[in-house]
Amino acid sequence: MKVLVACEFSGIVRDAFLQVGHDAVSCDLIPSERPGPHIQGDVLDHLAEGWDLMIAHPPCTHLAVSGARWFKNKQSEQIAAIEFVRVLMDADIPKIAIENPKSILSSRIRKADQIIQPWMFGHGETKETHLWLKNLPMLAATDIVDGREPKIHFMRPGPERAKNRSRTYPGIAAAMAYQWGDIA
Repeated sequence: MKVLVACEFSGIVRDAFLQVGHDAVSCDLIPSERPGPHIQGDVLDHLAEGWDLMIAHPPCTHLAVSGARWFKNKQSEQIAAIEFVRVLMDADIPKIAIENPKSILSSRIRKADQIIQPWMFGHGETKETHLWLKNLPMLAATDIVDGREPKIHFMRPGPERAKNRSRTYPGIAAAMAYQWGDIA
């Protein structure tokens, strides 16, 4: 399967699909942290390249409800962010997953199809993650664990905070690769 992992600099989801034998490429405006197939550029320029599956992680800066107190000051940025997500959702790709935290996408576009947590996939942490799915089943939990610490929520400010908060947990990436990669 030809897989595009949009808005991913970490390579975590891309590598999970590569590991199970798929032709996967990540795409982001910044370089990949890991060696592997990566397009550095605007994903919108690459949507029509014959992908079978796209997993997109659009930036949540102007979408996440955790930043609601700033919404009144960034209305034009929100409009642009919502339009970007709409273009991703409407891409001519047979199977699509859009991933974002709790955000205004649920009220401005449509409710998420599924809400997952890292602790459902082997990580003892909380990070509510919403999925909007097109022609994909909901992810089944693979390893429910205790611990459930809100590490991401309490992450200290710093230059790497946004990057650290945006990385997909490897257990979630593996579940995506095994469960969605097996769909003919």
